[in-house]
Amino acid sequence: MTPGVGGFVLTPATGLSHPPELAGEAAWLRGALGPATGCLLPPGAGIELRLDPEALPAEGYRLEVTAAGVDLCGGSPAGVFAGLQTLRQLLPTDVFRRGRVRDGAWSMPACLIEDAPAFRWRGVMLDVARHFVPKQDVLRFVDLLAAHRLNVLHLHLTDDQGWRIEVPGWPRLTSVGAWRTASMRGARQHERFDEKPHGGFYTGDDLREIVAYAADRHITVVPEIDLPAHVQAAVAAYPSLGAVPVDGVRTRWGGLSDGVLAPTEEALGFCRDVLAEVCAIFPSRYVCVGGDEVPTGPWERMGHPDPGSLGGWFVAELAKMLAAHGRVVFGWDEVLAGGAAVPSDALIGGWRAEHGTIVAARAGFDVVACPDMSVYFDYRQGDGADEPIPVGPLLTLADVYAFRPVPSVLTAEEGARILGGQAQIWTEHMDSVRRIDYMAFPRMCAFAEAVWSGPGDFAEFTERLTSAHLARLDALGVEYRPLDGPHPWQTRPDAPGFPKSRAEREAELLELTENIRGGTVG
Repeated sequence: MTPGVGGFVLTPATGLSHPPELAGEAAWLRGALGPATGCLLPPGAGIELRLDPEALPAEGYRLEVTAAGVDLCGGSPAGVFAGLQTLRQLLPTDVFRRGRVRDGAWSMPACLIEDAPAFRWRGVMLDVARHFVPKQDVLRFVDLLAAHRLNVLHLHLTDDQGWRIEVPGWPRLTSVGAWRTASMRGARQHERFDEKPHGGFYTGDDLREIVAYAADRHITVVPEIDLPAHVQAAVAAYPSLGAVPVDGVRTRWGGLSDGVLAPTEEALGFCRDVLAEVCAIFPSRYVCVGGDEVPTGPWERMGHPDPGSLGGWFVAELAKMLAAHGRVVFGWDEVLAGGAAVPSDALIGGWRAEHGTIVAARAGFDVVACPDMSVYFDYRQGDGADEPIPVGPLLTLADVYAFRPVPSVLTAEEGARILGGQAQIWTEHMDSVRRIDYMAFPRMCAFAEAVWSGPGDFAEFTERLTSAHLARLDALGVEYRPLDGPHPWQTRPDAPGFPKSRAEREAELLELTENIRGGTVG
């Protein structure tokens, strides 16, 4: 940023000019600024939006503010939209409110800013299966991603504890599979349950609305249907799909469940129907099928002669189904185990520390880096006794800011396979949007900067966070975690956690990834 003398004052007389290709971005800006400022930005002079794809990268922008006006040029509409987030940040904090709280002029400093992202995949996974997130809260979450220049929302739509998407011809997926009788209260090791029914699901039109709303903000929604394991909710609805019987929609967190698909034509037909509906709703090039944490025990009990091969076989079949729709399979790094026939264009989510990312990149796969030790926002944020439901290793704001999607051990060629990074919000212990806010922010602010700007100075980031950005979150109504620990109402004395040291988790991950680090792939 290059500061200048003077600045620009936004008034009700300020106009907005743009080419037809930027009509959507102009509409967003009017909607974002108008309610708080009273400035409706009619056609005219003052703020000019332009495109120059030859001079700027696709998501890059050049923003110049002078006393005469604002000139914003992007390499594409996505670049202009990224620049609009900066423009909003240059205005007083109250511009982030949804209505006017003060009168007077709205000024921004004179400056010249040229910027572009370090990575093209800047994503957040939101688990809506463990705890259902109502549609209006998902739309709010999309707006928060957009404000932080994040461009992928990965929706984890199904799991053992709930099925959240309607599928034509399979009505019991939502009438039965979307509801459970209870939820665990705190970490699973304590065996406490709240005995309250929980559930919900999205209609096809709900999901189309989310997709369109996100697209208007240059965010791609990547759906995940977890297969062939983590399907206890589906098997509870349709028992004949399962390798073995299950006892209803799962109420427990963690561990491996018996909810695994049987290797039958009926189960494959089910998968075809589900993925066909997913592809009809979501235009994303990638569709995640999970492929993670697949137990072989249920297949052994049903008498299959080679249960160890079935996980890889299922993923290969699912990849073919998606290819028939012109889509590419996305799987977690477990799909690399056991010599699975993973197609060469598959996208791998490297989540078990850096091990999965390194193995996948060296094997020639494109990778999204989402290492749990750096970007799992269900992990505890502090060592204090009042930290709500402290699970996993400590993952502080500084730890997240230090995240680097490309492991240092990779060569330049291998590192080029890393599309970017993704933070993970697993919601076992987040039963409301308030809990999600607490666990995600301000760590998501640190993550967003790490994947947009690359390496930076944490002290300087913290100064900007505390002097300006936390006030923006306040204006947006985000109930973030204070830097010095939770407010009393954010604690959970009724729900005990189960913290681990980083050394304990690192040892677990070394054992869990032995089958992919041992040379079976690549």
